[in-house]
This record gives sequence, C-alpha cells and structure tokens, in this order.
Amino acid sequence: MEEDISIVNSNTRNEKIKNFFLNNKKKLIVFLILAVILLISFFCYGEFKDYQKQKVSNLFYSTIINYEESKKERTIKKLIEIIELKDPTYSPLSLYYILDNDLISNTDQINGMFNILINKTSLEKEIKNLIIYKKGLYNADQISENQLLEILNPIIKSESVWSSHALYLLAEYFYSKNQKQKSKEFFNKIINSKKPNPDIVKEAQKRLNRDLSD
Repeated sequence: MEEDISIVNSNTRNEKIKNFFLNNKKKLIVFLILAVILLISFFCYGEFKDYQKQKVSNLFYSTIINYEESKKERTIKKLIEIIELKDPTYSPLSLYYILDNDLISNTDQINGMFNILINKTSLEKEIKNLIIYKKGLYNADQISENQLLEILNPIIKSESVWSSHALYLLAEYFYSKNQKQKSKEFFNKIINSKKPNPDIVKEAQKRLNRDLSD
C-alpha cells in the first residue's frame, strides 16, 4: 500500500514538473537565450578590454622607442592622446615621459593633464596619491603656499605612503621662502606622523639639527 502511494506521489510530482516546463516553455527559452547572451557578452567584453589595453601599450612603447628631436611634436601629440584615453597604466607613464624629457613647457597644459589623471582616470589609491605629489612638486616653484597646500592636502590628510614626501616638500617650500618656523613645523610633522617614511624622517631630522635648531 505504501509502495503504491509512493509511486502515485512520484508520478504526480513528475507530472507537475512536466506541466511547469510545458506552461513556461517560452519564458524558459527566453531566460536561456538571455543567459547565453550575457555569458557571451561578458567574455567578449573581457576580450575587448584586453585588446584595448594591448593597443594602448603598443602605442605607448612605439611612441617612446621611436622618439627623436625631429619628431618631437608628433611624439607629444601621441602621448597626449594616450593620456586622454584615461588608461590606468599608460596614461600616467605618458605624462611622466613628457615631464622627464621636458617635452612641454606650458604649465597650464601640463596641469590639465595632471587633472585628467587625478580626476577622470580610474587609478589605484596610491598611484593617484603619487600623481598628486608629482603635481605639487611640478608646481612648487611657481605657486602660492595656499595653492600648494590645496594640491597636497588630500595626501597630507590621509595615511598615504606619500604623506611624508608631501610634508617634506612643504617643509622645503617654506624653508626656501625663509619662513623657518613653518618649515620647522612641517619637518616635525614628518617625525611625529603615524606612518612616516624612514628615509624621509632621517632627512627631516638632519634638516632640523643642521638648519633649524634653536
């Protein structure tokens, strides 16, 4: 008797499953098609991203390898193009190359490229902080203390590995302006910071002992 009931229940369950698939056949087909499309799109997008990355990489290396003074303008144009692509690897490298080789003298143009990297490019946190520091370093000789502080504040107020470098830049900035008390304050901030760079701490201590001791 129990066996008969079990068989009936099993048949009923199978019938329900069969009816479910028959009644929802169209919905299930649409679901499967969408799932396949999404899966294909996911892999195609990954392939596309890899292709784009390789394309930018090839453009960057071909540009710097073929650089000659006679091709300076062409090189600058290509490097700016890479920066404007907002690639997290090759856009920063392009700006570094421009700066290291002094290819552009227009300060506003350089700062515009810094801003593309800082504000519009998806970068790892410490890479972004490094670029902010480099922007401060680039501008330090030609801007006011308020402008320099505005640039470097995002690093100073964080626990970035570049915080000590930013503080040291400000300390040297004020020392060059003969504002020795402010300079001393920033050197001391380096020494008393939570996660100081050991090499920067040594340099700050030397500066305090040699030039700013009471």
